[in-house]
Amino acid sequence: MDLAYVCEWEKWPKSTHCPSVPLACAWSCRNLIAFTTDLRSDDQDLTRMIHILDTEHPWDVHSINSEHSEAITCLEWDQSGSRLLSADGDGQIKCWSMADHLANSWESSVGSLVEGDPIVALSWLHNGVKLALHVEKSGASSFGEKFSRVKFSPSLTLFGGKPMEGWIAVTVSGLVTVSLLKPSGQVLTSTESLCRLRGRVALADIAFTGGGNIVVATADGSSASPVQFYKVCVSVVSEKCRIDTEILPSLFMRCTADLHRKDKFPAITHLKFLARDMSEQVLLCASSQTSSIVECWSLRKEGLPVNNIFQQISPVVGEKQPMILKWRILSATNDLDRVSAVALPKLPISLTNIDLKVASDTQFYPGLGLALAFHDGSVHIVHRLSLQTMAFYSSATPRSVDEPAIKRTRTTGPTVHFKAMQLSWTSLALVGIDNHGKLSMIRISPSMGHAVDINPALRHLLFLLEYCMVTGYDWWDILLHVQPSMVQNLVEKLHEEYMRQNAALQQVLSTRILAMKASLCKLSPCTVTRVCDYHTKLFLIAISSTLKSLLRPHILNTPDKSPGDRLSEICAKITDVDIDKVMINLKTEEFVLDMNTLQALQQLLQWVGDFVLYLLASLPNQAVPDLGSSPSGPSR
Repeated sequence: MDLAYVCEWEKWPKSTHCPSVPLACAWSCRNLIAFTTDLRSDDQDLTRMIHILDTEHPWDVHSINSEHSEAITCLEWDQSGSRLLSADGDGQIKCWSMADHLANSWESSVGSLVEGDPIVALSWLHNGVKLALHVEKSGASSFGEKFSRVKFSPSLTLFGGKPMEGWIAVTVSGLVTVSLLKPSGQVLTSTESLCRLRGRVALADIAFTGGGNIVVATADGSSASPVQFYKVCVSVVSEKCRIDTEILPSLFMRCTADLHRKDKFPAITHLKFLARDMSEQVLLCASSQTSSIVECWSLRKEGLPVNNIFQQISPVVGEKQPMILKWRILSATNDLDRVSAVALPKLPISLTNIDLKVASDTQFYPGLGLALAFHDGSVHIVHRLSLQTMAFYSSATPRSVDEPAIKRTRTTGPTVHFKAMQLSWTSLALVGIDNHGKLSMIRISPSMGHAVDINPALRHLLFLLEYCMVTGYDWWDILLHVQPSMVQNLVEKLHEEYMRQNAALQQVLSTRILAMKASLCKLSPCTVTRVCDYHTKLFLIAISSTLKSLLRPHILNTPDKSPGDRLSEICAKITDVDIDKVMINLKTEEFVLDMNTLQALQQLLQWVGDFVLYLLASLPNQAVPDLGSSPSGPSR
């Protein structure tokens, strides 16, 4: 792990930091980062502003005046990376969307409010799309084998099975609020208590099940109290949003069961599901003023023991043992320095035994590690299941994660540490916001610092580039690890894998692979001249798609190809230069546009005509000898 860059705010003469103000950070699949700061001055208050940063252009930060009345507690991007949810300490939730697809222009037209009740957890409803990345099949020819679609139900569906958009939030008083966005633009909002006996919720997190249900985990902040889990079902009845809740099995942290350490970690400071679509695994962190301990728990089905008396009375009971859900601890760390922030991976890597073994053998670790930031300023990447250290970063002298916190030397005064962190969508980069308001971008090697040959390193990056090409996610964080000597091989291998796919998938991915090649070729002086060619081809494809979209079949429900596709096919088959022989095969009524459309496209059509004439004039004059004449005779 090494530092890529740091973004600092301009030095103000009278600026102060507010340690009590929580920081929020969210990283979108478009590699846009939304974050908040705790910086205030006499003239300006940044604690209630949302800052948007493009990771490729970190020097240009766009700040949104959110108009939240209290400090922002949660930020959450949607799956497309074009909309952002923000929530504050007064119970207000706002939905922000890009205006004209610009990252520096945002507007909020919808939202919800639970007045006076701070929001502690926030999430978009699940749209039912889930992929699994199979490391064991990274050498397969088909993208469908490498990245398989997992059966997963949306949280709520419209007529025809289309996912319904909306969000869910949990408040500090134990309320769950759901807002649904109807296609008409109307917002349906409903609020319900998580259980009959409401209590204080200091920490909460939200996850989703494959059956379309929602699981909410809550804690009151004390390690002596149980961590509660609830199943939330959302439905629409008579044009109203309905919420049904059910209590699930709870758990006590194992560190509280040890009599010698019962009071050593009095507070639960972090509560996170390991993934939004993995409600069976949860990460807990309990802390004191100087140290912390982290535990990973898993929900499993276990057989309920039945007394022998009942087995003798009813033998069927013995054959079909009743099953119950029970939380079991997977792993726990030793005493650590005090944890200040946690970041979880978003890469949906498959966790089967075969995939884990192949990942270990090939030193492929993206998606297997989560990040822990400590108050001493260090950051550790630990395995998401075993919690063993995989990588380490610190601006100070390195120290072992397993070293007891009591043996570490303490510096006088507060040290700079991350208060909020997020991992990128391929887990190759980490962003952190520290207690001085600085944003730090850290690179994370796919092999976590292990020495690997050039070929395995290329395969790791190629595998992740293919994943971004299939999903449509931005790949900037992958480019951080591409060396100039790798560019030529990566472009060639990426093209080879693309050509191995079927024609329909190639058509879908045609523009993505061009953009990917262009960004790769920028990284090497040997291939930088190709960048202009790739961008020009993308530009011409955009013009072609625009002109083809204007042509409509004469009969709308015809199963034939579109007029533009038929014209391309005829031009490819007929080599005669006579335009009349080409037009005789077309339906002329399909190529008639109204005058207003033609006038709007006049300049574009003129440019296309000039460009085609320029290409024809630029072609070399090839003299083809006349078969009936001598070699020295005239040619045509």
